[in-house]
Amino acid sequence: MLNEFKKFAMRGNVVDLAVGFILGGAFSTIVSSFVNDILMPPIGLLLGGVDFTELFVALDGVEYASRAAAAEAGAATINYGVFINAVVSFIIVAFALFLLIKGMNRMQEAKKDETPAAPPAKPRNEELLEEIRDLLKK
Repeated sequence: MLNEFKKFAMRGNVVDLAVGFILGGAFSTIVSSFVNDILMPPIGLLLGGVDFTELFVALDGVEYASRAAAAEAGAATINYGVFINAVVSFIIVAFALFLLIKGMNRMQEAKKDETPAAPPAKPRNEELLEEIRDLLKK
């Protein structure tokens, strides 16, 4: 069983999948930082100084100054601002994957369209020499 697992784990597809998974996690971290630290603050500023990470609804009906204050009080909250950030992150990742797959499909189509080039025609003098050689052989 251990040998079978070793064969499975060392197949090229599994290793490629692992590398893709690790790179995807790193890409997701970069996109999350981009959304939280670069994209959403200016959008929040344009919308009147809204910090999306602080948009929440306390389920106990009490109004809290921040999510941290609600968490400290032990209140259950619906953090819809964090959800908005997650949706924006998802859209960016999905669009990046769309572009990646579109590029890969385009490359595969280009590869299919390539037909092997016909060998260049021999110069006329080489053709004549080959004909003379063939006649001498006879």
